[in-house]
Amino acid sequence: MLAGAPPPLPLIVLLGTITAIGPLSTDMYLPAFPTLDKELEGGGPGSAQFTLATWFAGLAVGQFSCGPLSDRFGRRAPLIAGLLVFTLASIGCATTSDFHAFCLFRFLAALGGAVGAVVPRAFVRDIATGRDGARIMTQLTLVFGAMPILAPSLGGAVLTFGSWRWIFWIAVLYGIAGILAVYLMLPDTLPLSRRVPLHPAAILNRYINLLGEPNFVLNAIIASAGTFVTFAYLGGAPVVFEHLIGFTPMQFALFFGVNAATFILCNQISGKLVQRVPVETLMQRGVAACASAAALFLLLTVLHVATPGHPALVAVLIMMTTGTLGFVGANATVLAFHHHGAQAGSASALLGTMQFSIGAISGVLMGYMPTSSIIPMAFVMSIGALMMVVADVLRKRLCAPVTA
Repeated sequence: MLAGAPPPLPLIVLLGTITAIGPLSTDMYLPAFPTLDKELEGGGPGSAQFTLATWFAGLAVGQFSCGPLSDRFGRRAPLIAGLLVFTLASIGCATTSDFHAFCLFRFLAALGGAVGAVVPRAFVRDIATGRDGARIMTQLTLVFGAMPILAPSLGGAVLTFGSWRWIFWIAVLYGIAGILAVYLMLPDTLPLSRRVPLHPAAILNRYINLLGEPNFVLNAIIASAGTFVTFAYLGGAPVVFEHLIGFTPMQFALFFGVNAATFILCNQISGKLVQRVPVETLMQRGVAACASAAALFLLLTVLHVATPGHPALVAVLIMMTTGTLGFVGANATVLAFHHHGAQAGSASALLGTMQFSIGAISGVLMGYMPTSSIIPMAFVMSIGALMMVVADVLRKRLCAPVTA
């Protein structure tokens, strides 16, 4: 496949499906949080939220290492190896009853599943940049974004008819299907002539160069702050909607799906507008919209207007905050990668590591927050929105405009 040639639709679907390993493994077991708190030996109230933070931490570490591997060995081989690790570790999650062992297996599954966040983005950067890259990235996000609609509903259905363990057996089947699909369908877009040595000094030098480039760092911080907002929502939503408001697992899954659909709608609007509006402009408008919605959410919770007694208002405020991120993530990613085609794997890995490291902090914060109010979730989401605004202001002052 040549750079500049649009990838066939089946490859877009495959890449999006692989990228969706993250939300599948995150969102499908959210309805099981109350059950996990009760059934995992050695755990207790709030322990399920720490398993989520463990997953995010594993994704951060995994992405940091698999990016250089994909720059050295191409895109296919690391992808297959990572999916294999994800599959085997998911078997461990499905069979253990110990809280600490469960956390270990979740961490290992994330180490393998991290390839799903790194390699597809590097694949896109191999074949397209600028507006074309943004368009393909939004197509990936459409497939990626469908998973949050399906996963909680699937998880809720599994809990209705069976044990939480079946959620992880489904993840095992997903991993096996991914391995077969990559082996049979996915070409390697990184030719031998463009592969870089796997020397520690060279890897460290690439990361240092990336961290010294303000355009990459600030756009990556914007994308990471968006992830912080999302992970605060993921960590707090089960408590808010199932514990405080009283939603059943299926009602929670329905809300989760509607919220994900809002994100997809904003993302696809961004994908259509990118042909006429600069990528930077779209991202800036998304940052402003998300920050405004988060500030309103926090204000109304502090004033005791958005309370468990008004679930519709709470749901709308959350959808406004997370939905508008559809204008941020893909565009910030394209802008961050703009000058780094020769090291797309490392750039994707560093971006992903930043996203999930910052996201893990959000998850840990939610684990320590009181569970008797909606205010903690609104507060943590607002922190992420403020980070986006600060990074965007600095980016406009320190970086030259990107013509994309």
